[in-house]
Order: sequence, then structure tokens, then C-alpha cells
Amino acid sequence: MGLSEVAAALRVRLPGLGEIMARRIRADVESYTDETLIPYASLRDSCTANADMVLGHLAFGTEADVRSAHETGHLRAEQGVPLPDTLHAFRVGFEYLWSAMIDEARLHPGVTDTQLVAGSSQVWALSGRYAEAVAASYRETSADLALRREARRSALVEALFTGALADRTTLWEAAGQLGLSERGPYAVVAAAVPDPGQESLPGIEGALREAHVPSAWRLLPDAQIGVLSLGHSGTEAVGLRLLRRHGARVGVSPLFDSLRDTPQALRFARLALNRVPGDGPGVARFDDSPLAMLVAAAPAEARRLAEVVLGPVLAVPVAERARLLETLGQWFTAGGVAAEAAKRLYVHPNTVRYRLRRVEELTGRSLSDPVALADLGTALHTLRLLPR
Repeated sequence: MGLSEVAAALRVRLPGLGEIMARRIRADVESYTDETLIPYASLRDSCTANADMVLGHLAFGTEADVRSAHETGHLRAEQGVPLPDTLHAFRVGFEYLWSAMIDEARLHPGVTDTQLVAGSSQVWALSGRYAEAVAASYRETSADLALRREARRSALVEALFTGALADRTTLWEAAGQLGLSERGPYAVVAAAVPDPGQESLPGIEGALREAHVPSAWRLLPDAQIGVLSLGHSGTEAVGLRLLRRHGARVGVSPLFDSLRDTPQALRFARLALNRVPGDGPGVARFDDSPLAMLVAAAPAEARRLAEVVLGPVLAVPVAERARLLETLGQWFTAGGVAAEAAKRLYVHPNTVRYRLRRVEELTGRSLSDPVALADLGTALHTLRLLPR
């Protein structure tokens, strides 16, 4: 009688072997003790199926079949069992199976020590093949699950920004799946990308997570956009600090309380992005300019105001119009000081004064009149935020 007869004798006792193997694994591998994670019946069936494959191979010399190991790896990945624990469970199972074979061999005097030594090599070679099959299946399933989770997450973020999630319950579920707080305040970020498909804020989600600022992001052809959950004191300042570190052009929306308002907040963030001065990096908060918020809240009315107030200026030839609007803008930026505006424009102060008088003549509004000044400033601001 050789090792094949020992394996065949054990195979008759399979249900009991699977039961004992499952109990030993539960005793040795901590994650396997969680009934909600791995139901005992599932573990017992897996142990029985794997033992059946091994003993069948040893008993009848058939090709080693690793399908059950492959199925186990797939199942454990879906259950969220760590791969090291899964491999540890297989080692425990094989150790028990080999000890059971030694005990069975003692009942058969025809099995020699030489045969047992040879058999041990065969069993542990099988153990290696099964472990490889488990690990390969586990990693394949994990990669597939990660892709599916990422696709689901990407779809949820897209739905938030487009307003497709309107139902309150759905919004709560989305917040939970995205790791965001169910309550605000929130803020939306829009960062200009250097090239389509290239992130301007690489690693920002992980950096924010480490700083206890949950966020969810989406990469668009022209911008990298994200929604930040700012439910704790100081998180807004932390988020702004991390955004500035990346050296990108970034716009930040006003704070808002409901994820239902995410699409509008995205529009505000994009408007803030357009206000980042110059061509270099910078972070612009929409709330830094209350007038910008007013313009964005009523764009149609703001455009009408700009046409009424600056219509005559907009009607002059393109080159003159550009000079007049730029001069007026620099004069506002300089606090109404013509000499300072001249420095910014690289012209003589009298040139600035001449152009400003030309604006007054065309519009019929005096720059010394506070009401007219407010009209002109708002109209100019509208042209910057909402270009025609």
C-alpha cells in the first residue's frame, strides 16, 4: 500500500476532514473568525472542495486541478479578506491535511518512511501550486473590483457635478460611498490642467485624506474638479494650504451646505479660476470678491448692465475698445490713482487721464460720481467674469 491508498482512504472521510480543517483555520487566522465576513458554512465547503482536489490527485494520479483554489481566491477577494490571511489559511489547511495523512499512514503498515518523505515533497509542491493559484485569482479579482469601484466612484462624482443626483436619500448614499460627510459645509475646487488628461493637482485626494479633509475628484479635459467636505473646524484653511502647495491655477467656490448645490458651486469655482491674476499659479476664492458672487448669481442681468453702461465703449473699433477697457481696469486696480495705473500700462499719466475722459464722454458717466463709478466698476467686472 502506497501514499495513493492513504489519500483514497482519507477521501472517504472528506466531510469530517473539511469540518476539522475549517475549525483549525478559524482558530489560527483572526479574520476568518468573523462570521459576517466569512460564514462558517462557506469556509467549510471551501476546505472540503480543496481537500477533495488534493486527495483526488494523490489517490488517482490525475492532473492537479487548482480550480477550487482559484475559486477560493476569487471569493476571499470579494469578501475583503486580506491576501496574507487567505494564504495563511491555505498553509494551515495543508498542514492539517498532511498531519491527517501521516496519522492514516500509521494504520497501513505497507506505507514506508521513504514513501512518506516522497509524499511530503509532493504535498508541499501541491501547496505551492495552490497558493499561486489563490494569489493569482485574488489579485485578478481585486484589480477587477478596484476598477469597478473606481468606475462607480467616477460616475457618482460626475452625477454630483451635473446635478443628476437630486433625491435626498440618493445624495446621502452618494456621500457615504464617496467618503464625504452627509452634512456641509462643502466647497468645490476647479484647477486648470496643463494638458488634456493631465492632473494639475496630482495626489491631492490622498494628501487631503491624510489631513482629515475628505474629497472626491474628477478629471475633465480642461480642468481637475473636486468637492471637499469641510465639516470640521479649520479644514478649509488646511485644504487651501494644500491646494497652494501644488503651484496650480485654482478657483474655489463659496461654502455650501447641500450636495444638491454642487453644480452651481462648480460654476462659481470656474469663475473664481478665471480671476486668478496673470499666467502663473494661484488660488482664488470666490468669496474674496462679493461682487463676483453677485454677477455670477444673475449672469443675464449682469450682462444687460454691462451692455447698458459700457455699450458705447463696446461699440468703438476693437483696438480703441481694448485700450479703453484695459486702462479703466488698471485705474480701478490702482485705487483710482492715474499715475499708478500709468506705471502698470507703461504709458504717461496724461495718457491715462485722456483715456478715462474718453470713457466718461462715451458713457455719459463721471468717474467722480460714486453712483456712476459703481455702475462702471460692476459693468467692467461683468465683462471680466462673463466675457461675450
